Amino acid sequence: MKKVIALLLCMTLVAGTLTACGGTKEAAAKTGLGVATSIAKSTPAGEEDGLAEVDSIIAAVLVGTDGKILACKIDAAQTKINFSAEGKLTTDPSTTFQTKQELGTDYGMGAASSIGKEWFQQADAFAAYAVGKTIDQVKGVAVNEEGVPTDADLTSSVTIHVGDFISAVDKAVANAKDLGAKSTDKLGLGTTTQMSSSTDATADAEGLAQAYSMYSVVTTDANGKITSCYVDASQGNVNFDATGAITSDLAAAVSTKQELGDAYGMKSASSIGKEWFEQADSFSSFVTGKTASEVSGIAVDGEGHAADADLVSSVTVHVGPFIAVVEKAASNAK
Repeated sequence: MKKVIALLLCMTLVAGTLTACGGTKEAAAKTGLGVATSIAKSTPAGEEDGLAEVDSIIAAVLVGTDGKILACKIDAAQTKINFSAEGKLTTDPSTTFQTKQELGTDYGMGAASSIGKEWFQQADAFAAYAVGKTIDQVKGVAVNEEGVPTDADLTSSVTIHVGDFISAVDKAVANAKDLGAKSTDKLGLGTTTQMSSSTDATADAEGLAQAYSMYSVVTTDANGKITSCYVDASQGNVNFDATGAITSDLAAAVSTKQELGDAYGMKSASSIGKEWFEQADSFSSFVTGKTASEVSGIAVDGEGHAADADLVSSVTVHVGPFIAVVEKAASNAK
């Protein structure tokens, strides 16, 4: 009997050791994306060109069943579009824009930083700080009157304002859904931005500087297959007239298409009667279970619409941008 008891104790200890040393027990987790956008830094044209600046802070999170953040990624799309005092765009409408994470050291904050750290390094440090915390704990981080962290765990790694980081992470956690992710999955974030819909002003119509950003958060398993996916987009619009004066309310909130929901207004014009967010969610469901290379190989027709039979009944918008941003997110999953 003593030998049996000893054996059982030994097996229990071994099991405990494997749990501690063999990694985290796999459990369900929620996937979230949050975007906080502002056009407040835009300026009218005068002796110098006007500036339409659209700043979006993007956060992706993986949240455990206990409400604690298991993984977090933060990025930013800072889109700058210039226009003249005659209301003409001076930035090429074919321009595409990199995120601050993609720019890396080219963003140029390191030289001006009191701690010698680039924007992406400080964003990564804050994201790492959020891991293991609930959103209330993240929101409770100590900051000074300028919004810079005073918490001892952050002062050596983050010297920029963190209010927008907190807002984006807060949104991401609030938006987190059970889409099939597991606690052991890798988290990926992808963003693309272009301005092809921007137009000059005329005597009869306002000009438009539009930063069109698409976002995707994905989780991938050990085999690189997507276990959850969520896609969103924002259209940061700044209008100006033929004298270069800005006519938009720069204090106005910029909602994403997922946040707008039915108010975006695509359903009435859709041949299948589906809103943008419904089609984005259908695409996200379709790519779940696929690898990044399989996503890039999704069949499209000459106009960029889905050609796959499993997609044509639920997605009639151009899927090229969906494919690009999901592929990027999956490739970034680490």
